[in-house]
Amino acid sequence: MSKLKLLDKCKELGITKCSSKNKTQLMELIHSKQQLTNCGLKPDIYQQPQNILTSNDAQPDNTTYTFIEVCAESGGLSAGLIKAGFTPILLNDNNSDCCKTLKHNHPDANVVCGSMDKIDYSQFINKVDLLTGGVPCQSFSQAGLRKGLDDPRGDLMIKFIEILNLVTPKIFMIENVKGLLTHDGGKTIKKIIDALNKNKLYNISYKCLDASKYDVPQKRERVFIVGVLKNITHPFEFPKESVTKKVLKDVLHDVPHSNGAKYNEDKIALFKMIPQGGCWVNLPENLQKEYLGNSYNSGGGKRGILHRLSMENPSLTLLCTPSQKQTERCHPLEERPLTMREYARVQTFDDSYEFIGSLNSQYKQIGNAVPV
Repeated sequence: MSKLKLLDKCKELGITKCSSKNKTQLMELIHSKQQLTNCGLKPDIYQQPQNILTSNDAQPDNTTYTFIEVCAESGGLSAGLIKAGFTPILLNDNNSDCCKTLKHNHPDANVVCGSMDKIDYSQFINKVDLLTGGVPCQSFSQAGLRKGLDDPRGDLMIKFIEILNLVTPKIFMIENVKGLLTHDGGKTIKKIIDALNKNKLYNISYKCLDASKYDVPQKRERVFIVGVLKNITHPFEFPKESVTKKVLKDVLHDVPHSNGAKYNEDKIALFKMIPQGGCWVNLPENLQKEYLGNSYNSGGGKRGILHRLSMENPSLTLLCTPSQKQTERCHPLEERPLTMREYARVQTFDDSYEFIGSLNSQYKQIGNAVPV
């Protein structure tokens, strides 16, 4: 199908801002929109809720789906949902820089900065198609498995479940780290699923997805828990893996200039001896022992130490800082960490998406984000 026909299809489905997309991106947007329609989602016509905090909310188009995101971080997931045709009716995080980033990039959105358990969600009842968020789950186990859902410490997972039961969205989605599946011998994930479905309203499925298999140039494994109201007859299916795989050479070109962390002269000298895709094992043995110290004999691969990325492969998982001894991410061709904008490219943010705060804060916001 030609790009012109794909653009016509986007227009037919109500998908906006498509002209700059390539054919593959257009096909993905169309597929995503059709999947949502098949799941039984229908646009709601509703009155715009009064803001909890002062903001310049725009009246949502009544042809779009609505969503609330809590623990939104800097907005990777929100940006992706907005591109797919969703309208945010609430974006929330408790980090001030993240909130500034959200408001800067989504000036018409209702961005509420503060703890998610301090918000009145009653105004959103029956007005939400999707409730989502990167809600911390391990703390639920540490408190919840001992005292159950009545634990008084205000666990965020417990609050998410309360919001879910109050607003009853058509679909909910939670994103979390891969370790959730094995945390406490698998008891944590079972406890969470049981709690999420206490009222037996949702068909729930979960899966660990590697972003590198879905057109993201980064090996990033995350667990996604998805629940769909049982009165929606079409079953939810996780997306099929991409036929091709993006690698760093696909994105690390023509990157806008930005600030970035730097290495000291000693580390620069070490990286000059390490090829693309290599790490500390490529150093002479005396330098290996000098750099690793006692950990040299501790066993394990330790392949994140002094790791240089390769243009021919996806990046290793980006973290909150670009330069840590155990989890180094050196540029494939130069002796330096990735710059802030290179970090954002690997996380699939548009070059126009701007991050507010110090350089360290920007790295952290990008590293914690869900790829767009």
